[in-house]
Amino acid sequence: MSLRSFVPWPDKRLRTACADVPEITDEVRALWDDMIETMDAMPGVGLAAPQIGVMLRLAVVDASTARNRRIRLANPEIIESSTRLREHEEASPNLPGVSAKISRPRAVTVRYLDETGTITRRDFVDLEATSVQHQIDHLAGRMYFDRLSKVKRDMLLRRARKQRG
Repeated sequence: MSLRSFVPWPDKRLRTACADVPEITDEVRALWDDMIETMDAMPGVGLAAPQIGVMLRLAVVDASTARNRRIRLANPEIIESSTRLREHEEASPNLPGVSAKISRPRAVTVRYLDETGTITRRDFVDLEATSVQHQIDHLAGRMYFDRLSKVKRDMLLRRARKQRG
């Protein structure tokens, strides 16, 4: 396992939809391991492959306090969403130093390939649901701030540019 570097905003890979993963191989499993190590080093509760420059529909999530519920997802897609929303302060290591409150469905049902290559359907709630949705956005070439109004998004990006100098 090894730590991976983050692609800095505004790298075009962060705005590009990722390719599906045709099968779960040892290379995919090794990449997931690297992603988990990188996620833990942030520290964060999720990481999508394009954040480290790998343009595959892969993500990892662990929103547990004990950091012992690693979820490896390939080709995740939301198939059901609750109407009840949950607001959470979101950020990204690709654009450090800024964050925003984002409202997303409190619960989602996601279909994905797990580490064995099995199609899995799983319900996620609260922080886990927020993180899974955040990662799925990354896989589609979207950032969390795309969910803000244009005015709030522009303010956030101006603040980020100022911080970078």
